[in-house]
Amino acid sequence: MKNVSLSLLMAATMSCSAMATTPAESAGKPTVVLVHGAFADGSAWSKVIPLLEAKGLDVVAVQDPLTTLSDDFATTRRALARVRGPVVLVGHSYGGAVITEAGANNGNVKALVYVSAFVPSVGDTVSDLSKNYPTPSGFSHIDADNAGFLKLSREGVSGHLAQDVPAEQTALVYSTQKPTNGAVFGEKITDAAWVNKPSWYIVSLQDHMLNTDLQNAMAIKIHANVTTLNASHAAHISKPDAVAKIILDAVNAVK
Repeated sequence: MKNVSLSLLMAATMSCSAMATTPAESAGKPTVVLVHGAFADGSAWSKVIPLLEAKGLDVVAVQDPLTTLSDDFATTRRALARVRGPVVLVGHSYGGAVITEAGANNGNVKALVYVSAFVPSVGDTVSDLSKNYPTPSGFSHIDADNAGFLKLSREGVSGHLAQDVPAEQTALVYSTQKPTNGAVFGEKITDAAWVNKPSWYIVSLQDHMLNTDLQNAMAIKIHANVTTLNASHAAHISKPDAVAKIILDAVNAVK
């Protein structure tokens, strides 16, 4: 019986490694791969995903562990490796650092979309990017446990991360947030996908988690196509239609 079970497992593994082409892939449309930020998981994209799928796109929401930046790179690269054909890679907040390196040296990644996101250069850490800018108000609502893992308080979520989102939604964001190892913000980037890939950047004007001037500076640095939204740091939750439109702009530019 054990041998039969092992054979079935091996067959399933081989089947997964030879994955069937999806309808969107066979039509030549890019797959959209979404990377969440700190204090979040893949469900943060739940309002954007249906809008993209309604346009006939395949969407993958990566579930990064937020344990080390290297772990998050590896997890995102595994997700990218499962996709055949072109990819538009999207990152929110800390997820911008993840897509910056995970998307480098990958010929399938055709465009990057940064949603109120950190965009490090080679040799930068996420913390380096913020050091010359005022500390956003949301940072005073971050709690650390004895192992150095961080979470936003309920007030941090409702009043600073997503202050333009209804209370029932912010309660869900608070309850589902994934603890983030504070060490991820101190790890250096060794490669940068934006150097040779087209980029889009969404700047959030009412952001209490990532300084708006810093967002503008990073967007200029990478010569991004820039859109400004009157939104909180959680624009993908409060203004999903606008965020989906920018992602679709990137998709249409690389088809």
